[in-house]
Amino acid sequence: MRQIISGAALSIVLGVGPLAQAPAPAAPAAGSPATYKSAKDLADVLKAAKPNGGMTSSAVSNTDQYRVNVVHREAPAGALAHAGNTELHYIIDGAATVVTGGTIVRGTTPGTATITGGQTQKVAKGDVVIVPANSPHWYSAVEGSVTYLEVRWLAPVK
Repeated sequence: MRQIISGAALSIVLGVGPLAQAPAPAAPAAGSPATYKSAKDLADVLKAAKPNGGMTSSAVSNTDQYRVNVVHREAPAGALAHAGNTELHYIIDGAATVVTGGTIVRGTTPGTATITGGQTQKVAKGDVVIVPANSPHWYSAVEGSVTYLEVRWLAPVK
């Protein structure tokens, strides 16, 4: 069964707890056919999204077990961490500097949090970043723009 992409933009709720907190459809049952999204599907869903403070995020496939979004950034954003969710960023286009780990230092205004003691890595097209659940992450610099496929899923409880 092929899922239909919604043309409406879905803003990612940054810094919020596990995916279960946000109402979402149930993930396909085990043994179901795969969900397929073409490169054109991904480009179309991003085009339909509305920019929000230097970042555009558009839903590709979101359920109660995972979220798949295309994110386009033209500016850095504040540091954050997702409780209970591991996240993968596959860089589709552009380049940026991402800081992971360390400690979030809250800014004086919304969206200005930074990270101290983290690991800094420059990323570009084709790179992958995997952010463990509860780990701070921050796009501290963007070189023109960066677009990535963001896949967020529930981290197993140990």
